[in-house]
Amino acid sequence: MSTWSRSRRVHAGRVVAPAALVAAVALAGCAGPSSDGGTDAGLQVLASVYPVQFAAQRVGGPLVDVRLLTPPGAEPHALELSPAQVRTVGEADLVVYVSGFQAAVDQAVAARRPPHVVDAVASGVVDRPADDTDAHAAGTIDPHFWLDPTRLAVVGAQIADELAAIDPEHAGDYARGAAELAADLDGVDQEFADGLASCQSDVIVTTHAAFGYLADRYGLEQVSIAGIEPETEPSPARLREVARAVEDTGVTTIFTEVLVSTKVADVLAADLGLATAVLDPLGGQSDPAQDYLDVMRSNLDTLEAALRCV
Repeated sequence: MSTWSRSRRVHAGRVVAPAALVAAVALAGCAGPSSDGGTDAGLQVLASVYPVQFAAQRVGGPLVDVRLLTPPGAEPHALELSPAQVRTVGEADLVVYVSGFQAAVDQAVAARRPPHVVDAVASGVVDRPADDTDAHAAGTIDPHFWLDPTRLAVVGAQIADELAAIDPEHAGDYARGAAELAADLDGVDQEFADGLASCQSDVIVTTHAAFGYLADRYGLEQVSIAGIEPETEPSPARLREVARAVEDTGVTTIFTEVLVSTKVADVLAADLGLATAVLDPLGGQSDPAQDYLDVMRSNLDTLEAALRCV
């Protein structure tokens, strides 16, 4: 019997589980705590990466228990799943993921065939070609759609529709959750549009090509050191291209990230006499005290300072 199925039967009968069972459940669960503090009430939702976990929890509220496949603090591109995690993919009431982003999740979905899925790619929000900064990027689609908050709102609406199909009795609750999420995301979108409307620079030099959707949304140009895969070693030719872009545009800052090595960016910044600042691509939640909205606003503050916006 699955972890989630076991927990449902225990809650239904108001049975107090023995310590040994509690320990077994904890070990069998997927990586990372549930977003509502570990309770097992409501529909069981499995999210592949933090931004879609955030959306699912906001849409479902107390009616869902959202768990995350990518452990907190882990770099999501290189995710590997344990056999127990793969099993949970087939046991969840709903799986929310980004196909083509994490091969291990794609394989688990194909193998376990969960009855209900929301795939951001199928929702139509993942449509931007990756910046062709290396040979591996050609023909690749950039998966980081959530850095355009209006696109995350679209996925939130899809989550609400799928939860309503599973649990029609609470369809109105899910619709309200999606509407409230969309309002918050629209607010952040407007803050970005206003904050970046008048800046001395519109070029962002980033560690890897994660910020294309953000750049497209707010009239910026992304120049990335590495491609979609953050651990890809940039070629000497690519480093020369970045240096030329810096010289041509008057860039003052190279943006590093929280979950990947900053070594190449730090060396390049020192060579070119530039500052560095952290811009979070939100593939994972690096600080549990800050949610998606908090991190996006922090990113905006960083951009406004680096781009000398008024």
